[in-house]
Amino acid sequence: MFMVINLMMHRYGLHYADGAFTTPGTMLQRMDPSASSHWRVRARDKPAINNATTTSTGPGTLRPRIESNVDVQSPGVAPSSPMDLLSDFKEKWKATLKERSAEQADDLPNYHVSDPESLVCTSRPESFEIGTGASIYTRTLLPAILEAEREVILVTCFWAPSSTLSALNEILTKLAEHRREEIRNESAAGSDAHLFPPLRIRICFSSRSPFQKLFHTSSRAGYVYPPSQWPTKLGLPAPELLEAGRIDLQVKTLFFLPFSVMHPKFLIIDRRRAFMPSCNVSWEPWLEGCVQITGDAVSRLMQFYWGVWEQDTGDGMGDRSDFEQRDSITRITSGTGRIGLTSIESPATLFKRLDVGMTPTILLPSSHHRNPQFRPFPWQSTATPPATPLNCAILHLLDIAQSTIYLQTPNLTSSAVIDALLEALQRGINVTIVTSKAMMVLEQIITAGTTTSMCLNSFIRRYRQRQARISKAEAGGDSGSTVDLEAQYSRLGKLKISYFHPATRDSATRPLEEPVQSHLKLTIVDGQYTVLGSGNMDRASWFTSQELGILFQSREFASSVGESVAEVLSDRLDTILDSEAR
Repeated sequence: MFMVINLMMHRYGLHYADGAFTTPGTMLQRMDPSASSHWRVRARDKPAINNATTTSTGPGTLRPRIESNVDVQSPGVAPSSPMDLLSDFKEKWKATLKERSAEQADDLPNYHVSDPESLVCTSRPESFEIGTGASIYTRTLLPAILEAEREVILVTCFWAPSSTLSALNEILTKLAEHRREEIRNESAAGSDAHLFPPLRIRICFSSRSPFQKLFHTSSRAGYVYPPSQWPTKLGLPAPELLEAGRIDLQVKTLFFLPFSVMHPKFLIIDRRRAFMPSCNVSWEPWLEGCVQITGDAVSRLMQFYWGVWEQDTGDGMGDRSDFEQRDSITRITSGTGRIGLTSIESPATLFKRLDVGMTPTILLPSSHHRNPQFRPFPWQSTATPPATPLNCAILHLLDIAQSTIYLQTPNLTSSAVIDALLEALQRGINVTIVTSKAMMVLEQIITAGTTTSMCLNSFIRRYRQRQARISKAEAGGDSGSTVDLEAQYSRLGKLKISYFHPATRDSATRPLEEPVQSHLKLTIVDGQYTVLGSGNMDRASWFTSQELGILFQSREFASSVGESVAEVLSDRLDTILDSEAR
């Protein structure tokens, strides 16, 4: 027994001292989640757009310079920053990105290529929510827009007529009417209406229709919709109403043939808080998730936004005199909470307020690539995925996993992910996969040449082949042959694969917002690393689409998210393989 334990510790480079396991070159980390209480993280101030330090990026352009606003205080010997908690992960991740940096020179965005460390930050996760797209928008995202004082940035991928779009139209209409009335009241009271500060709203998306994508400009400047098309093509309020409420709206699209959609989804309010949902402005009743964050990561998210959507225009926030109007904004818009908004409820809705404190975080962009690198012939080797921060992070997490991997994805057609999961299972890591069956099958075939069901069937077959080889090796060991201790320790990990299904299977009696497919993108490794965002584990996300993920290292956060998801999935899974079942 002691020989096996010593071999395991040697294999993974572990040393035991003072009740804690350490690895060479890393700080002392206790295995108990409560160990995090030894570090006290204190935010000096919240990032705010009225006190941002600015730096010039060109004539007439000012942008806030991103600076850390986090102090770390600890008794005795302690890391210099919370980011040292990510040291086990980030060093190899950064090394991989730097080794392949030449491949990323033309990425969109590419601001991080020379310095991957710029993506590393902290955040304070405020909440995690599960529901459908319509329920998340009407319960959380649209009310957040109502609370905006200066700026709203809404980025999504798909834009379609839907209850979500109708609710967005309704809230923008009511907001404009409310602001128009406030302006009239200010004028009647003798105030200068021109001093009423505008509300800057930027809406960005990629896909509205096949025709729109087929004839979309290939310029990275994208296409800006003229105001006259807002009501007719986009389902948004008339420009005259928005102008009367001093709402400065711009709607922009980016798409690159043949398959390169801009797939990220996020909402930033006043550059102080952000939401990263998995849902689009669209009609599908799918299971979705949304995390709300504050802290340093919001500045990193703004940097990503500028690098993609406003790279040629600056930040557009006006001159310094605008910032001085902040107090009046708060006073004038304080009544927006009285604007009525009807929430759309889903049977799958679950909202959890979080109190996990300042959390080590990495923003994970993944640029689009127009060349899908197809390998249609059997003698061709599998293409290596582009070395984006998100792709490299997922592969590295699967590589360093020591106990468990939980993967929830709409589709699973990325051979790089499947191979990495098999390698993890070979090391004895337990793997759980939740995905959807027959979801966007045509899209899978076009972008991957295969489907999730086909890939899972192959995955299961390869897993069972490994099971058979291990059983045969064990049988040979019983006959007296020498058994390598390390091979004996490396038992095949347990594998569980499930398809999502609606809680009410009968469509005739199914509630309107009961999710019929799972669109949540979630990876949890070893109960401490959690990745959320837009990236699927399919070939499109790994090769052609632009994606955006966010990595948190926190056992408490991973536990909260995992428990929430498990609760919602409790009556919504069909298990097609459970290696523990007999």
